[in-house]
Amino acid sequence: MHFNVVILNSAEQDLKELRAYIIKNFSAETWSITYTKLKDVIRNVQNFPQAGSIPDELEKLNLTQYRQILSGMNRVIYEVRQDYIYLHMVVDARRDMSALLTRRLLRNDY
Repeated sequence: MHFNVVILNSAEQDLKELRAYIIKNFSAETWSITYTKLKDVIRNVQNFPQAGSIPDELEKLNLTQYRQILSGMNRVIYEVRQDYIYLHMVVDARRDMSALLTRRLLRNDY
């Protein structure tokens, strides 16, 4: 089954921030490679949404409807509902997820 992907505003903002960071600190070419890998991972999730694991930080909060998949050094956090996959976050895997979640909840931009 092929799922439809909805990129939420929060994930779009994450992608913009990630793009700016990579271009500034590395290069536009590095961003292009990173973005291509992210798109490939998302295409894979469309066909196999349960392939992602439940993020530990969210499982501890009993939010088991969310999953994550890694793309290089980035975590893509998504939720599967019926025939849709909602992308919530695209963040560097080395960042503190608890702090990001707190900031995201305070920002309330889902």
